[in-house]
Amino acid sequence: MNLILIACMVMTGTAGVADTLASLEGQLDGAQPSEMMKQYLTEHAITLLEERKARYETLKTEEEVKGYQADLHAFFTTQLGGFPERTPLNPQIVGQGETEWFRYEKVIFESRPKFYVTAILYLPKTEGPWPGIIVPCGHSANGKGMDAYQRASMLLAANGMAALCYDPLGQGERYAFLKEDGTCEFGTTLEHTILGVGAIMTGTSTAGYRVWDGMRAIDYLQSRPDIIPDRIGCTGNSGGGTLTSYLMALDERILCAAPSCYITNFEKLLTTIGPQDAEQNIHGQIAKGLDHPDYIHLRAPRPTLICSATQDFFDITGTWQAFREAKRLFSRLGYSERVDLIENDAEHGFARPQREAAARWMSRWLLGKDQVITEPEFTVLTDEELRCTPQGQVMLIEGAQSVLDLNRQRAGELAEKRTVYRQGVDDDTFRGKIRELIGLTDEAESKVEALPAPGFTGDTAKAELFFIQPEPGILLRVYLQKPAAFTGDYVILCQEKPLEDVLNQDNPGTSLLAAGHAVCWVELRGMGETAGVSVADWTKQVGAEWQDYFLAYMLSKSYVGMRTMDIYAVADFLRSREEHPLHMVALGQATVPALHAAALRPGLFTHVILQGGIPSWTEAVNTPRAAQQLVNAVHDALSWYDLPDLLALLPAEAVTVTDATVPLF
Repeated sequence: MNLILIACMVMTGTAGVADTLASLEGQLDGAQPSEMMKQYLTEHAITLLEERKARYETLKTEEEVKGYQADLHAFFTTQLGGFPERTPLNPQIVGQGETEWFRYEKVIFESRPKFYVTAILYLPKTEGPWPGIIVPCGHSANGKGMDAYQRASMLLAANGMAALCYDPLGQGERYAFLKEDGTCEFGTTLEHTILGVGAIMTGTSTAGYRVWDGMRAIDYLQSRPDIIPDRIGCTGNSGGGTLTSYLMALDERILCAAPSCYITNFEKLLTTIGPQDAEQNIHGQIAKGLDHPDYIHLRAPRPTLICSATQDFFDITGTWQAFREAKRLFSRLGYSERVDLIENDAEHGFARPQREAAARWMSRWLLGKDQVITEPEFTVLTDEELRCTPQGQVMLIEGAQSVLDLNRQRAGELAEKRTVYRQGVDDDTFRGKIRELIGLTDEAESKVEALPAPGFTGDTAKAELFFIQPEPGILLRVYLQKPAAFTGDYVILCQEKPLEDVLNQDNPGTSLLAAGHAVCWVELRGMGETAGVSVADWTKQVGAEWQDYFLAYMLSKSYVGMRTMDIYAVADFLRSREEHPLHMVALGQATVPALHAAALRPGLFTHVILQGGIPSWTEAVNTPRAAQQLVNAVHDALSWYDLPDLLALLPAEAVTVTDATVPLF
């Protein structure tokens, strides 16, 4: 059989067949097919979160709490990819100014060599030294220039505390993707997630880069003689609340913390707005049992104030549940007064009541003054007045590096590690490591049954429509077209489009049937009818399934591993019916799981065609603007293998790669 010919033929199907296809709707306990993955993953998450709650209830003594903290701290650090060695900050004060209430300095420092961080240091007009507070920004396009972040920093400085408000990655003066005119190419959350794709594959994360920026910001404060080095605080809102939560959990130098409009819990987050962009999802954290309350538990009993808003999209019920957990834990340690909560009857944002509450909290624990602080009517500065770089963006500084560069460098360094590892293990051990990385379980080779599709009106002697269940909660829609005399092979086709779109076209595939071959179209999970639906305006760049991907990511599951399981389920089902050779054709994003399926079970497929996929994960890291890369990103894969290593596990005659280019948008 000419498999290249098949690749062309199976791109289309049988005219008119689509009109008879049954939907998965009604088979998924009331969920829409597009919600199958969300429902499946959320159910797994809730089970794990219940186990985490049970573990929390065992923490009764100081010794047990310390063990819990040490375990989660080590896990958290590892999942971020660890931290690099500290290098010279090379700080520059590039401007300064003064108002009635405070002084300010415009600062640039290097958190890594040539990795520039732009910041404004707001200083009291009183005589120092003063406590120092870092203020990581939330998701504002102009970063440190946003009104609320300026006012929060000004309020701290006006009340005797220095505040360093710095631009996060992909915001303010720190965009990595720039147009020819020097303006940003993507929005903040999209840039964070695109940066995260390369970081994920190299075993780090956008969060890791951002946490290190915050730690180096503390280093900068502590390097100054006008800052009291053991009086460090941290407060931030929204995405800055996320970073405050991470930093206060990981850096013991933060004596006092006040995260705003972020803390809830995963049970409420996943059943409301769902996961957010790349830096807000830590690999395996739900599987491990690292929930929002644990960011507070990890720092117990150091003072922590949760700033919240009643109408926040970060669910307020979850916020109070997290607070209750923390209050109980702090009480067990004998420091119940060191954790508190403010709820402002407002929508999401760093509103004046939260800013004032954070300033009062910092004053209590950093200055030793319990005082009522109210915010005056500050005059905020313009973006131009706050600009630190000569041309408004750090990447326009000669020699500057971005996360894109750091991802590429790390990918290059990991190539040698992969080579050494591969040379030291046999094929079976290598396959076992890959199965571990993609989260492929033994369930993939278990007995699989098919469920008939209700209402299907096709001629079952020529075609069958049925659902395959590779595991509870997952149904795959499968259409099997059979010849009159089945004397040839099975050809499995994995493609992204719904079956209706594929089959409702002219049918040159009749020649395959005439030759005695059977063609089996399958919608892998998250493809076709079960593809996720997203309202985000950046779906086309990272894929509609981005939220489901990040939920799976926090469960230590990968779409590559889950879809590989799906392919095995279909293959095992077909083999259980009749013993015929199996061939597979995979298109687009289905090529990566298809390659894994072939390489990890040698001999299962006589031949595999991969059409229109990516050539390697290294190439994906090097071409970050390429669309739809997220779903096939496997955490830390490039420390151990790349896609060509899978090809090397297969006989050359058993696989054909065609049109393997990365489409750019």
